[in-house]
Amino acid sequence: MYSGLVHAHSGLRWIALVLLVAAVAVAISKWQGRSGYTDGNRKLYLFTLIAVHTQLLIGLVLLFLSPKVNFGLLSDKLYRFYTVEHTVGMLLAIALVTVGYSRSKRATDATTKQRLVGIFYGLGLLLILASIPWPFRIPGAGWF
Repeated sequence: MYSGLVHAHSGLRWIALVLLVAAVAVAISKWQGRSGYTDGNRKLYLFTLIAVHTQLLIGLVLLFLSPKVNFGLLSDKLYRFYTVEHTVGMLLAIALVTVGYSRSKRATDATTKQRLVGIFYGLGLLLILASIPWPFRIPGAGWF
């Protein structure tokens, strides 16, 4: 079960990243182009929100199952990364994406909606990219 969850969490990261990059690109281009907020945009933003929340749920299960998470060994770089840095970074990023989606839904102006999604999703994307255990950053981490 643990191995399947790790592979699902690692593989689904690519879907979440592609959706985030697409959402940020669309939002910024619509914001700068002063285009309207369409149903296609709303669906892209919603699917992005669903993807990062799915990652959150799998990640929370892995937080309690993973042998790489150990609160007693925070002096070790690997344990500190998975226990603190990865967890806190991802939680903050998902909170930013969620706030961006909900604030854009409440906004009345189409340009403001795009601006909110572009800023909050963009900040969330940067935090996610900084918190992913990339193979060149964490020994033993893989691309999938």
